[in-house]
Amino acid sequence: MYVENLFVCFSVPLCIALPFVEGGARHFCGFLLSGMTICLLTAYVNSFFMSVTGLSVDDTAIFITPICEECMKLMPLLFYFLVFCPKDNSLLASAVAVGVGFATFENCCYLLSGETENLSYILIRGFAVGVMHIMCAVGVGFGLIFMTRVRHMAAVGALGILALTVTFHAVCNLLVSVPGISQSVSYSLPLLTAFIGFIALSIYKKQTSK
Repeated sequence: MYVENLFVCFSVPLCIALPFVEGGARHFCGFLLSGMTICLLTAYVNSFFMSVTGLSVDDTAIFITPICEECMKLMPLLFYFLVFCPKDNSLLASAVAVGVGFATFENCCYLLSGETENLSYILIRGFAVGVMHIMCAVGVGFGLIFMTRVRHMAAVGALGILALTVTFHAVCNLLVSVPGISQSVSYSLPLLTAFIGFIALSIYKKQTSK
């Protein structure tokens, strides 16, 4: 499968739409496109490291993929944070858009490569792997929002955010590689994290609105 062709099909409509929308819609579309672009680039990076190290596909998904993907997902958000000093809501929305773009493009690539007739596989891709990517991006957003309060610790904070998201990603990939109850835990972990994140966001909004 030529993922570059698939990327063109997704990215061209978004690029055409950007001049016709303004404000939050343009902002979200831009970071959605950024997430898709990062997904394409990480496919090259992961393949490169897998060929260099000689690791299997499963080992690459556990040891290399989480580091590459989370590092690259952090880059546009960190650039946006450091250069434009956005408001909290804008920063969090950007993180969500990057996660959604990444998860959507990755899921489409996997589904078009086969297994589309297997409903359980599709549900796992959407509700487990897809949600996991979004929650990692949301975690980065929350971390950067916290860093606005402690800018003197920005470097340490960025490393801490990266370590947290890489660990969460790697744990999910490790659990899903082991058949049985470990896979069930891996499938439910992103949804549980999303539920906790929603509660945390609700509490944060209530505190900031006072």
